[in-house]
Amino acid sequence: MSLYNIFGISGSAMSAQTVRLNTTASNIANADSVASSHGEVYKARHPVFQTIMSEMGAGNQHNGGVKVAAIVESQAEAVAKYQPENPLADDKGYVYSPNVSIVEEMANMISASRSYQSNVQVANMTKNLLNRTLTLGQ
Repeated sequence: MSLYNIFGISGSAMSAQTVRLNTTASNIANADSVASSHGEVYKARHPVFQTIMSEMGAGNQHNGGVKVAAIVESQAEAVAKYQPENPLADDKGYVYSPNVSIVEEMANMISASRSYQSNVQVANMTKNLLNRTLTLGQ
């Protein structure tokens, strides 16, 4: 594997973590929303990552990385709250809140942010190694 392939791998990982950060931010933004039925309520979304591995050329070089295969909705039940004064309440007086756990979403955000930072460091270290390699002959 050449050092140039590392840029593609860390770049794909940064793109995947950006999607993770965006879905987590969307989940947090919709955590306090309510709806009048189970079907209308916001459902937490989570990205599913997939490894990319392909052989390139006769030299058996491998390009790898990660991609977002899908964004899936959580299957957890919505939270029913008894609020008969709420204009969105159903005929029994319940409104439904999303199945979003703020604590889990904050942990996801921290994890995604640190993964992104790690991949930035990998790309920077690779750039430094390439620059040092170019200066060897001087």
